[in-house]
Amino acid sequence: MKKIVVTGVSRGLGLALSKALLEAGYGVIGLGRGDSPAFTALEAAHPGQTAYVQADMTELQALSDIARHISKAYGPIYGLVNNAGIGAAGVLATMHQADMEKVIATNLLGPMTLTKYLMRSMLARKEGRIVNISSISAQSGFHAMSVYAASKAGLEGFSRALSREAGKYGVTVNCVAPGFLETEMTEGFGDDQLASIRRRAPLGLPTSEQVAGAVLYLLSDAAARVTGTVMTVDGGSTA
Repeated sequence: MKKIVVTGVSRGLGLALSKALLEAGYGVIGLGRGDSPAFTALEAAHPGQTAYVQADMTELQALSDIARHISKAYGPIYGLVNNAGIGAAGVLATMHQADMEKVIATNLLGPMTLTKYLMRSMLARKEGRIVNISSISAQSGFHAMSVYAASKAGLEGFSRALSREAGKYGVTVNCVAPGFLETEMTEGFGDDQLASIRRRAPLGLPTSEQVAGAVLYLLSDAAARVTGTVMTVDGGSTA
């Protein structure tokens, strides 16, 4: 059973990713900041196939110990899905410095650091998959999302460059860039704003399960020669 580490599994896309991976026969080691009743329910439904590790992606110094614990406790890791992320909407001129730094740490430095430690065993075994969850914000400008967009654009640049380093060892590195999803992400929008977003997507807004399908492909044997790319799942919003 191939084992995949997934960050940010408490809810939303991370939880949907975990469900899809388990149903596909993967083992899942989920990382989250606190207790997750939803992931605990997954563990109960898939005994021996899941594990949960508490981790804060902003505590960069602790990530090496977490990676070491994962490798010792659960054996060789085949794949890593860096899904954990936060948004902090606000115009740059008035955004608090602490909020800016938290977004960059969570969305960029944390994934880079965790990847650094977990990919070492992949390189040694000459096989592995790394999938970073980006956003259409990395390539399309959205009002009051400049810091979030910068973090995701950085993640895409990191992935492309890392794919060059890792490719000769049989490890692929790719991104999946979702658009706005039919999840809690859009629940706080007003009717007019939500209608405008939906009009931009001729196929309709994607679901978390559909984004998970793209991740599953990139983890599969069928994607063994796919690396350094960004797969967009946005219902055609950015076409």
